[in-house]
Amino acid sequence: MSARSAITTHVLDAVTGRPAVGVPVSLEQLGATDGTTTWVWLASGVTDADGRLADLGPAALAPGRYRVVFDTGSFFARTATPTLYPEVIVSIELPADPALAHVHVPLLLSPFAYSTYRGS
Repeated sequence: MSARSAITTHVLDAVTGRPAVGVPVSLEQLGATDGTTTWVWLASGVTDADGRLADLGPAALAPGRYRVVFDTGSFFARTATPTLYPEVIVSIELPADPALAHVHVPLLLSPFAYSTYRGS
């Protein structure tokens, strides 16, 4: 594993009470191209055996808006579990304060609900 990135995550399966292993996760940044606003892919990875992803993108990111995209549909498809949420997108705003430059985004997941918060 490389150095911890500016944005990390931990996904837990609330139904089984276990880590959500193998969830594809992408990191995107809000950018502007030709006067239009668009999301720009920065990095991607997959949660490990503990449901964590510590190396999602660079160790430092500029202040701005980012989003973490969880491919929950593929996670539930592996067990033929129907879900209302095939994708969870968590948008975050990284502040200019260097003390707040690392953001941990936990995701508590079930087929018909999810929650998230700023972790440590």
